[in-house]
Amino acid sequence: MESRSGRCLCGDITYSVEGTPARQGHCHCLDCKKALGASFATIAFFKEEQFTLHSGSPQAFQHQSESGNTMTKEFCPKCGSTVFGSNSGRPGIKSVYIGSLEDASFVQPNFNVWTCRQLPYTLIDESLNNFPKGPQ
Repeated sequence: MESRSGRCLCGDITYSVEGTPARQGHCHCLDCKKALGASFATIAFFKEEQFTLHSGSPQAFQHQSESGNTMTKEFCPKCGSTVFGSNSGRPGIKSVYIGSLEDASFVQPNFNVWTCRQLPYTLIDESLNNFPKGPQ
């Protein structure tokens, strides 16, 4: 089984994931945009047993999303990088923000959610499963 490593910007938080993600896609919700300071988030979802934290003590911020789920964003208290998180709507799943992976070339997103919040200059691949809000 292939192992992939990730870290925050300063390197205090390091982790690895094993195997294939359960899902992988793009989120255009307002929360992801604000948490990452980006036009959208690309996320790989791994089962918790596929995820290992090797170093650091991430801080967590919880909030309620538009869908009503409790979202937990985990970030480095030193450099502020959001590296992973979880969602009460997906128990047992760790959401890994692909920008924190050392090599994310394996990621092949197969969906877009919250396309109703898509920025005008962001192109949506119409061949993917696309949802105006969350998956139905």
